[in-house]
Amino acid sequence: MIAEGRIALNGVTIDTPATLLTSLAGVTVDGDRVEAPAPARLFRYHKTAGLLTAEFDPAGRPTIYDRLPDGLPRVMPVGRLDLNTEGLLLLTNDGELKRELELPATGVERSYRARAYGQVTQAQLEELMLGIEIEGIRYGSINANIERRTGANLWIEMTLTEGKNREVRRVLEHLGLQVSRLIRTRYGPFYLGDLPGGDVDEIRPADLQTFRTVLSKPGGGKAASNLQFAVRARVEAAPRPEPIEPPARPRRGAVEPERPSTRFTPRVTPPAARPVRNPERSERPVRDGDRPTRGRRDDAATPRGGVQRPERPAPSARPGERVAPRGAVQRPERPGPGTRRRDGDAEQPRAREGRFTPRATPPRNDRPEREEPRGVAKPARAARARAHRDTLEPRRGDVTARPQAGRPTKGPSGGRGKPSVKPGGKPGRPPRGQK
Repeated sequence: MIAEGRIALNGVTIDTPATLLTSLAGVTVDGDRVEAPAPARLFRYHKTAGLLTAEFDPAGRPTIYDRLPDGLPRVMPVGRLDLNTEGLLLLTNDGELKRELELPATGVERSYRARAYGQVTQAQLEELMLGIEIEGIRYGSINANIERRTGANLWIEMTLTEGKNREVRRVLEHLGLQVSRLIRTRYGPFYLGDLPGGDVDEIRPADLQTFRTVLSKPGGGKAASNLQFAVRARVEAAPRPEPIEPPARPRRGAVEPERPSTRFTPRVTPPAARPVRNPERSERPVRDGDRPTRGRRDDAATPRGGVQRPERPAPSARPGERVAPRGAVQRPERPGPGTRRRDGDAEQPRAREGRFTPRATPPRNDRPEREEPRGVAKPARAARARAHRDTLEPRRGDVTARPQAGRPTKGPSGGRGKPSVKPGGKPGRPPRGQK
């Protein structure tokens, strides 16, 4: 591009590549200004087994770039993970940061969890702290511990700072173990956590800046690896509610469908059962040969003895009144509207109306008098308690009696009697109450 004359600095075409630049200010390509590099970004990626950590594979095997989600910038992997190794893989858009994290001299720690088949002791794993040489390759210090055993398999946690090609697998195979699964769980202060397989999230810029600041100091690899950053819990997005379509407005003149009635129907109490009145008795004349009806007593029928009872005279009725048949329940007639009751008619009792009677306080004169306070059962104990209270200092909020102004204290008798003894004179009398 320089030989073609496409690069210029402050408007002057550069003709030699031996040009030192302190910044990209004033540099143009084909007349377009070159922008400053984008800030460094770091991403976490959960690599699954069966993917190559490469951009392209001649054999056609899938790579991580085939499975990365859309929306990421051009990123590069920090280190490598084997085809069958899974776990945390850091991605960055800054080559300088990538190289800084990969160098063994930096001392950034990596942690792995390996499931292996075989027998090994903790003492054998502790010897790896001194380093080990396998087939002419020297491996640095490795901190390995047995996490747990499940049958013939055991889980081993290993932390190292080099990250050479297939380092964990070769060391464990040298100890007589067969590795069936290998997971990277940490790279420096960044953990895999609960990141699902195949997902990517970005490290916060503030955390990345803190990490690079600590890492740039001498021996900062160990300190930077022990940083603790807050990990936000992964929350699945709630499904969006489906929009509710408003009901279509009926056209003018259209008949709306009938809606179910929403009126309140009171619960009707069934009426009380009334007593069945006896049917009116037959008043037809008795003929010879007629038999009384079975199960029914008829005054007009001839009794079994053949003697017919005389009929009772009907009670005298006033004009305009009805006479109830015999055996029927006679009810008093209700007076019609505008009709006054006669003197002999009994008045019907009215239903009692409910009234609210407030609860009044009884007058003071009706209150029972208070009983006189009882005497002190143990006066001696009460006197001791009162004397003890007098000796205590008053606390804040206590009510204390103000001292009353006494008489002037002059002389041994408190202002009474003779003054104090003069030199060479007789002593005065003692005050009252003293001997």
